Amino acid sequence: MTSIRVAAIALALLGIASGEIVKRQAATVSEPTEDEADAFTKELCRDKGAGEWFRLDLNDCRDVIQCTEAGLQALRCPHGLAFNLELQTCDWKDNVKNCNQKEKKRVVKPLLNTVEPLCQENLLACGDGTCIDRTLFCDGKFDCADESDENTCDIKSDPNSAPICNPDECRLPDCYCFNNANEVPDNMNPTNVPQMITITFDDAVNIENIDLYNIIFDSRFNPNQCSIKSTFFVSHKYTNYSAVQDLHRLGHEIAIHSISHSNNETFWTKASPDEWEREMAGGRVIVERFANITDSSVIGVRSPYLRVGGNNQFGMMEQNAFLYDSTMTAPLQNPPLWPYTLYYRMPHACHGNLQNCPTRSFAVWEMVMNEMDRREEPTIEEDLPGCAMVDSCFSNKPTADQFYKFLVNNFDRHYLTNRAPMGLYFHSAFLKNDPEILDAFLFWLDETLANNPDVYFVTMTQVIQWMQDPQPVSNLKNYEPWKEKCNVAGPPFCYGGTNCELNTDELPGETLRLATCMRCPNRYPWLLDPLGEGYF
Repeated sequence: MTSIRVAAIALALLGIASGEIVKRQAATVSEPTEDEADAFTKELCRDKGAGEWFRLDLNDCRDVIQCTEAGLQALRCPHGLAFNLELQTCDWKDNVKNCNQKEKKRVVKPLLNTVEPLCQENLLACGDGTCIDRTLFCDGKFDCADESDENTCDIKSDPNSAPICNPDECRLPDCYCFNNANEVPDNMNPTNVPQMITITFDDAVNIENIDLYNIIFDSRFNPNQCSIKSTFFVSHKYTNYSAVQDLHRLGHEIAIHSISHSNNETFWTKASPDEWEREMAGGRVIVERFANITDSSVIGVRSPYLRVGGNNQFGMMEQNAFLYDSTMTAPLQNPPLWPYTLYYRMPHACHGNLQNCPTRSFAVWEMVMNEMDRREEPTIEEDLPGCAMVDSCFSNKPTADQFYKFLVNNFDRHYLTNRAPMGLYFHSAFLKNDPEILDAFLFWLDETLANNPDVYFVTMTQVIQWMQDPQPVSNLKNYEPWKEKCNVAGPPFCYGGTNCELNTDELPGETLRLATCMRCPNRYPWLLDPLGEGYF
């Protein structure tokens, strides 16, 4: 069959050609017969997966087709979008890098499970039957000629994956895992366990939100008479480091949210260990230098957009002595989950769209983000997914009453079950831009503290400290790890600091300000030069 005939048949089958084109071709190409159409469709669909979309030609990145039992089905993305073959969905045109491909890249799978073993002990077979050391599978580098060693690497398929939890071997203070969500550290009765609540804020700390933080945390006290505490996951750009320094002085925890905060979500999913190190370890270098944090307390990480970076991210964290991550989300469930260490397999699904969860063992705590229940009436069955960040829990602007009920309902989910730490994860704008929502939040804060002598608002690290040395509520008023920086008095280290006006070759054409109490660097700190010394 000639290429002209193939094109004509395909266009006729899809019905996407204009009448003018079909009419012009009709002079030289006869209408395909039903047998020809069937043969063409069969050949076209021979190696296509069920439901797989692919391109017939490369003329328009919006057009794809799919093989179905009823024949070929066509899809055209709306204007401004293009079809992403890898994601198998319409996407913003700038995000689609495969318009020059007709179909999704085929992957060859290794021969891991065969009736008869193909390789000697401690060796496994590539897709072409070549045997290589099992440790080379799923290590982030291609060692098989057909690249099959990196194509089947989820938690259930990685031949080097972390083992399933063994409570007899995994013991506090260094290790914690569980096979049942009802379990509580040290097998304590939940009524003796403090209900810990972790309030966190993501992104830059600056003049836009520092007044909000003063309103929330000033003159509010836990049952041990220490001020309530929070964890701030700080991204670099636009951050006022003199303000960060004062938050740390007051006893709040500073953690890292990256330097660049790249808006390419795929970057975080696929970043190399070196890229993760530049973003997170480099971010810590910047925070420690320009916020003058010298006590080695910056030990937490949260990835932008909650995109998990798999083994590359957690290998970097282990190598750079980060204690915990707080990026992974556990799907909505009752009861919620306690934090755990990653020596053993994570106790929940790798939740989220195309997430890249770790499969290996790592000496890292996971401060898992339990999804919250967004239902207004939890006793009524309603098919609504959970939500991790508080501002993502509302499709429309909530009323103050709706937000208050949301907080009460989710508090009860923790407090009345296994008392797993309750996380309230915010972007500051959610509270800052709506005075009624802020008032509802402050009312709930005050009510919760007044009515519950076993509720503590603590940092992420303080949660881990308690888990490593579980103490009943009756002992907490004198619990030393929670008395550090109990109530800090006195003025800040400096007022406002120096507003350094800087640039860097890494961000050509941009002049950026860096507010710090420390000496201004030579250049604006960035990925390759986190100290701003001006050479890299």
